Amino acid sequence: MGGIADHHAASGPAPPSGARLTTNFREPPAQFAGCFTTFYHLTLELPDTAPRVTDFLQPEWANIRFFCGTPPEGEIAGHRLSGAQYVASGPSTLPCRFTLGPVHMWGVGFLPLGWARFFQADACEYANILCDGSQHEAFRHFAGLTQTLCDPDATHDDQYDALVAAMTKAMRPNRDEPRIARIHSALVSAEHTSVHDLADACAMSIRTLERMCMRYFGFAPKVLLRRQRFMRSLATFMLHQGRPWTEAMDEHYHDQAQFTREFHAFMTMNPTEFAALDHPILASFMEARMRARGSAAQTLDPPSQRP
Repeated sequence: MGGIADHHAASGPAPPSGARLTTNFREPPAQFAGCFTTFYHLTLELPDTAPRVTDFLQPEWANIRFFCGTPPEGEIAGHRLSGAQYVASGPSTLPCRFTLGPVHMWGVGFLPLGWARFFQADACEYANILCDGSQHEAFRHFAGLTQTLCDPDATHDDQYDALVAAMTKAMRPNRDEPRIARIHSALVSAEHTSVHDLADACAMSIRTLERMCMRYFGFAPKVLLRRQRFMRSLATFMLHQGRPWTEAMDEHYHDQAQFTREFHAFMTMNPTEFAALDHPILASFMEARMRARGSAAQTLDPPSQRP
């Protein structure tokens, strides 16, 4: 079995009184190195009289999520979804607003290498979408997992084994894997601020870099560099709430005005508006993920995780 880490939210904005949020991270087997951010299980328990919880997901890589209990409501870039048990999303540069009731959820985050091995389409075609995975041609090959992942009689070990079996069956090698890994490593290194520098670091032409990024990462290199810079800042703020945004800003921002513009571009609100909102899921999840994984957000994960 993969390693297990249980974490309960201890700081930051909390769910409603009497609620309980539990996260459980499982390491995918070594055969999937570089494909996934993690396999994770989340349980949200709410008192009978408590309202549903609303929060925002930050920009991220592609994900599939299986909700057992109250189906979620979600919206990203005008794509609204309600009532789906199996929810799929492509790589994103925009927030996903979601509402949850009591639920058990399994999630799988796909790194760019994972997209290359498990999906037969250009990632850019599925950027900033939210859909019912059982009804979408790009994601429906994982729909069968719902039966086990939402079986109340199945243990977490049974469900983890089902995930491993499904991924083993679906995985296909890709000839671009070395180039994908080079690009991904260079992106998360925080050392490169221009597309030219990124292309040099990856030992490829700008045209090739752009083609690889659109195919497997979902966006052009310039957008990916901007998203990395923004996510480093957002993760720092979420892990150190109470500190001013100026202390969370990435060093590559020229000034606070540039940061504010970029924040609005990626979250569709300014930093002050975001900070004023409760984040009962995001704050707790990022804190737990940092403790379990050493990385608060999947976009900050390197292409190969520690065993």
